[in-house]
Amino acid sequence: MDTISKSQIIDKISQDGKISKTAAKIVIDAALEAIKAELVAGNKVSLFGFGTFDIRERAAREGINPATKEKIQIPAKKNVGFKATKSLKEAMNPKPVEKPKKGRKAAKAAATKKAAKKK
Repeated sequence: MDTISKSQIIDKISQDGKISKTAAKIVIDAALEAIKAELVAGNKVSLFGFGTFDIRERAAREGINPATKEKIQIPAKKNVGFKATKSLKEAMNPKPVEKPKKGRKAAKAAATKKAAKKK
């Protein structure tokens, strides 16, 4: 699994969209800034066909410093969460091709489907 950098995404957009790298960089930077601004404002950002970014809050908790074994307080904080859409999940995890079923019931079901298509 490779990691793709922002500059590689800009290169791909400039090639696929037949625009200059400068224009692609401006578009990417503007999109990322818009997403960031909405998240900072506490809003969800939904990109149709891709997924939804949202803010997830972690409660304050008690932890242990591994070096001193001393108990410490870990403050509450906000993280960015992402939930992929069904179409993105399906693109990442294609379903295997189903093998035809064997037996009398399967043959009967297949014959019924063929007859229904002919009508």
